[in-house]
Amino acid sequence: MGEYGYECEPELHKTWTSKLICHALPCPCAVTDLSLVRFITAELTRGYFLEHNEAKYTERRERVYTCLRIPKELEKLMTFGFFLCLDAFLYVFTLLPLRVLLALLRLLTVPCCGLSGSRLLQPAQVCDVLKGFIMVLCYSMMSYVDYSMMYHLIRGQSVIKLYIIYNMLEVADRLFSSFGQDILDALYWTATEPKEKKRAHIGVIPHFLMAVLYVFLHAILIMVQATTLNVAFNSHNKSLLTIMMSNNFVEIKGSVFKKFEKNNLFQMSNSDIKERFTNYILLLIVCLRNMEQFSWNPDHLWVLFPDVVMVIASEVAVDVVKHAFITKFNDISADVYGEYRASLAFDLVSSRQKNAYTDYSDSVSRRMGFIPLPLALLKHRTLSVFLLPAFGFHLTFVCYFANSMITLKVLNSIVLLGTSCGFVKEANMEEKLFDPPPSVASKPMTADRVGISLASVNPPLSKSAESSTPTLPKSDSDTFLTTPDEDNDDKIINADTGLEEEGLKHRTPKKDLLEIDRFTICGNRID
Repeated sequence: MGEYGYECEPELHKTWTSKLICHALPCPCAVTDLSLVRFITAELTRGYFLEHNEAKYTERRERVYTCLRIPKELEKLMTFGFFLCLDAFLYVFTLLPLRVLLALLRLLTVPCCGLSGSRLLQPAQVCDVLKGFIMVLCYSMMSYVDYSMMYHLIRGQSVIKLYIIYNMLEVADRLFSSFGQDILDALYWTATEPKEKKRAHIGVIPHFLMAVLYVFLHAILIMVQATTLNVAFNSHNKSLLTIMMSNNFVEIKGSVFKKFEKNNLFQMSNSDIKERFTNYILLLIVCLRNMEQFSWNPDHLWVLFPDVVMVIASEVAVDVVKHAFITKFNDISADVYGEYRASLAFDLVSSRQKNAYTDYSDSVSRRMGFIPLPLALLKHRTLSVFLLPAFGFHLTFVCYFANSMITLKVLNSIVLLGTSCGFVKEANMEEKLFDPPPSVASKPMTADRVGISLASVNPPLSKSAESSTPTLPKSDSDTFLTTPDEDNDDKIINADTGLEEEGLKHRTPKKDLLEIDRFTICGNRID
């Protein structure tokens, strides 16, 4: 007898797919006895048990908790990265001029004191002097650029055209940043390369002219960005500003549905830090420009305040949503942002050591794609055009402003150094600080392996076993990035697809967070 009191045909039950279905629904042998009431009753009384699939539901709950933790962890990283960029930015205004003066003073006193070593200037002093000359030449060239004419030229364009121009400027800024730091690094290495090495460059002067041209063009590009944003702020219906802010949400579509791994997410986080800091500087320039037009009336600042808040809020919202869904879709824990923060802190602490091999501002440039020279040049140009005419060229004002900048730089550096030491200690990375950089004489190197590349000297962040044979990692700009993954530990993607079968046995080890700079993202393969 069946469950509903009728006889079942055994032959038909042999083809029935599951006993469970037979218990849940009326027997198909008595299909003529089915009724709508019986079906509705079965649907209303049907039960299920979530504990039978406990692992799946626990995983879903953990994903929700991870998404809820993302805003807090992401903003911790963003705040720390913001002050790192601020430290590198203030360095150009405060300590760099003093270091240039010390280097020039050494040049003047060498005939009197004599040479104490084989070098006239130390490599760091040579780089400082080159940076100072670049800033002076580019500032003199920027004085011929008419900001007012540029503003009215951009203001006369249509809204759609300005929207397209702004998007093109964002792309051009990323391309300039990726190639600009290579130009500066090539200049620094060409000027400080040991004399006994074989000449494999075009000379210091051509490299210097290329660097001057790059900084000037990049500063002009950022000025056009600031001017376009200023036009959007001053438009009557705010349509351009609304369109520009909505463009940020398009970034979500282009990011969250792609495959990301930890190293790729680290690069995106660094890029977001740089983008947020640059936007803050552009907003400050726009506010100074508008305040100067209204004779520094404080009441006008409250008129700009809602637009400024809208720009900042949209940027923060886009970053939070983007990172939350990237971590959700790629099953990445929120604790990874603590690793990113420790990696950035390691850069700061290692740059303070006696055997440091790069300046910290250059380290930030390579890691985040943030090059402070063009932005500092534009900021200096803005201050000299807007602030000095308003307050006059009084020595008191100049001294007060300089002291304020130096004080802010020193306090920011002290707090950052203490905080970074705490992050490094929490990540158990203290022993890596005492690892000496690879010796130049220990192994023959080609021209693409030398330089001031941060990625070529940093120790690995992960706690996995290291190879006992000392090797010199290849430059990040020459190798495609492969992210360490639990499921793909044995897969390495090489930049050169034409390697022979026997050469595959000697592939370079996969890169960790300390070996990643901003510009390897161009070589990533993200499916």
